[in-house]
Amino acid sequence: MIRRVHYTALIVDYAGVFTDKGIPNIVAAARTRGFKTALLSNADRVPPGLPDVFDAVVVSGEAGVAKPDPEIFRITAARLGTPVRQCVFVDDVAGYVRGAAQAGMTGVHHRDLDSTVDELTTLLGVDLR
Repeated sequence: MIRRVHYTALIVDYAGVFTDKGIPNIVAAARTRGFKTALLSNADRVPPGLPDVFDAVVVSGEAGVAKPDPEIFRITAARLGTPVRQCVFVDDVAGYVRGAAQAGMTGVHHRDLDSTVDELTTLLGVDLR
């Protein structure tokens, strides 16, 4: 019997994902539907001008560890107060998605808005459009 994971958090990368047209609206929709949201970036500091759609922002320059090290994914889940296994992580770099999977998260390799939204809709069980 296959057990469905009950996801409670959506974590997205900044450059290449959150900066893509439409993704900020998807993150906001997930948050409105009760999911915790986080930005996880290998940046030195928090990107300026972020909209108020995140419960946590984690950047490697402040955390002292970078993607794809599984520890940064555990740090992000802890800041959300969510078990790692209940997190979905979206990144445009396949190696970073694998790092999230090694930490215990479910990873989504972002290629374009439509395929990412389709996959998130299936995983999270809600329509985010």
